Amino acid sequence: MNFAITHIPSRSTKPREEGVTMVMDKGLSMRQAEDLIESSGHLVDLIKLGFGTSLVTPRLKEKVKLYQGSGIRVYLGGTLFEAFVARGQLKDYRKLVDQLGLDMVEVSDGSINMPPKEKCKYITDLAKHFTVLSEVGSKESGILISPAKWVNMMRTELDAGSWKVIAEARESGTVGIYRPSGHAHTALVNRILAKVAAQDILWEAPQKSQQVWFIKQLGANVNLGNIAPEEVIPLETLRLGLRGDTFFQYLPEEVADKLRQVKPE
Repeated sequence: MNFAITHIPSRSTKPREEGVTMVMDKGLSMRQAEDLIESSGHLVDLIKLGFGTSLVTPRLKEKVKLYQGSGIRVYLGGTLFEAFVARGQLKDYRKLVDQLGLDMVEVSDGSINMPPKEKCKYITDLAKHFTVLSEVGSKESGILISPAKWVNMMRTELDAGSWKVIAEARESGTVGIYRPSGHAHTALVNRILAKVAAQDILWEAPQKSQQVWFIKQLGANVNLGNIAPEEVIPLETLRLGLRGDTFFQYLPEEVADKLRQVKPE
């Protein structure tokens, strides 16, 4: 940090097991990727090349090496994994991951129907060679999954070899763990946290209000994903209590009570 200030929460450092920030790259140019690294690369842990964008992104290998050279782990979006599986091309997917020099993969079933045993077999097999992230939850707004099933899937996939499980929200933040309004399914999240360790979950939280909610619930070192490139530093200020939404989060209670602005009646 550039200067000292008191009552700032302790942040984990790279390589992080908790407090992870995952950024969604939906087709950044090389120049934009360089700008991201220069401005906030020290705060980015993971880069997801969103959905199937890697198929049509120019200078793909060069971009991957650029990120990796800056200490950022890169992986392909889970939708691309599903696209290969749906076409019976898993071997080609493995070959692509190897050719790109990736050490991380995402296993998801948000777009296609995949039996849990089959998904866990993919996780176990891939975990022998890569760090695996697995995503739980449907991308379709009309498909509801019970809290008990969320918990069961997350625990089963962690047991199968996932490093972390991703709680689905899409890049819009309006499905999965969120209502169509973007507000968190509070009861669902609480049920999950009662059975699954917070550090094992990466919450997709593309909207600022969602980031604020999770930071207030779980603290500065909550794992958050689907963060837009331009929102990395703003997110870090939320984590540190240096933005209005979390300003009083880490101040002593007596100080906070004294300084809070009283709204006029």
